[in-house]
Amino acid sequence: MDIFPVTEKKTRVADESKLGFGTLFTDRMFVMDYETGLGWHSPRIVPYGPFSLDPACAVLHYAQEIFEGLKVFRHTDGSLATFRPRDNFERFNRSAARMCMPELDVNFVLKALKELVRLEADWVPRSLGTSLYVRPTMIAVDPYLGVRPSNKYLFYIILSPVGAYYKNGFSPVKILISDAYVRSAPGGTGEAKTGGNYAASLKASMEATAEGYDQVLWLDAVERKYVEEVGSMNICFLYDGKVVTSPLKGTILDGITRRSILTLVREMGLQVEERALSVDEILEGAASGRLKEAFGTGTAAVVSPVGQFTYRDRTVTIGDGAMGELTGKLYETLTGIQYGKIVDAHGWIEKI
Repeated sequence: MDIFPVTEKKTRVADESKLGFGTLFTDRMFVMDYETGLGWHSPRIVPYGPFSLDPACAVLHYAQEIFEGLKVFRHTDGSLATFRPRDNFERFNRSAARMCMPELDVNFVLKALKELVRLEADWVPRSLGTSLYVRPTMIAVDPYLGVRPSNKYLFYIILSPVGAYYKNGFSPVKILISDAYVRSAPGGTGEAKTGGNYAASLKASMEATAEGYDQVLWLDAVERKYVEEVGSMNICFLYDGKVVTSPLKGTILDGITRRSILTLVREMGLQVEERALSVDEILEGAASGRLKEAFGTGTAAVVSPVGQFTYRDRTVTIGDGAMGELTGKLYETLTGIQYGKIVDAHGWIEKI
């Protein structure tokens, strides 16, 4: 792997409380090329900068593209650590297989990521709640106007120091349940982390924002009745004393934060049900008190408490509209592990 020098360094944010999400990037990035018959080649760490792409580039026309998202945390002793990075790259390869793209050598890209982070260590923020967001991406770069898998690909990793995902902080969000749009359908690309899934969600999200909501809750594509995901997160419900969440059946993302949360839930002595929860159950459960809490899970926000759902002309409040006890405990436990404040008994943390 070649490492190229950086001649001009960027100015880092002095006040970490002003860090946004995904708008500032570090001095370097990792890049690697692929060509059919040659395989992956020319791995290198180079100064962060734009790519030069042919206008006929396959990704621009047929959306052959995948990505991942994970974080690097600074622990109290100053050391740096990632959270379940191998799981991210293994999921990246599953997305690649679904999108007819070449898979990566997980051990090699993990080594490359760690080297990149070591070089950019000063960019990892120090304040609690901040982190270095990692975005591995693969795009098809064959200059060819035809519907077939590309013969050439570009893989790269960029880094971004980030603060809280939600500008209002860790407070319950308002969710609009949409039955006008669907995120994915059986047999589609819902379980792949590909950009087209997110592009297709923008219209519903913009309409929800215009009406004063924070996120959209997606229903299944067949009956428009059963909960699947919320925004860009998986979602869980504390219902009848059990944590209920949508099953992994190809239409939703196999969230790594979701997996971690469900493990913690079971360790806390609660039963987990992976089943389809209907809109009617949400509305009735909120009214009767059977639905005590609801929260989203994802890399960016970690755990996001839900205070309110609106479906058509009906709005219900979950509990008293405040963050629930279980939601808060799960957030504190998972972030405690990520920041090295709680002993990692699961092998989720990898030191840089």
